[in-house]
Amino acid sequence: MRKIGLFEAKQKFSELAERAERGERIGITKRGKLIAEIGRSNRKRWTSKKYLHGWTKFGKVEKAKNISVKELIEEGRK
Repeated sequence: MRKIGLFEAKQKFSELAERAERGERIGITKRGKLIAEIGRSNRKRWTSKKYLHGWTKFGKVEKAKNISVKELIEEGRK
């Protein structure tokens, strides 16, 4: 893992993000101590198709329970 100072990391953040996307792990130090690491996320990426499928599935479940979107919003405000 390559380590880089906080000041330099702020100056080159876009470059570091691109390197992290390619799989490199980068440690960020402050006064010589490791304070953070950046690297590729382990989360699965959602495509718009998966996202819409999830909402469609959610809508079908809620309709089956006879709960309207308005009722859900009001419940969330409580």
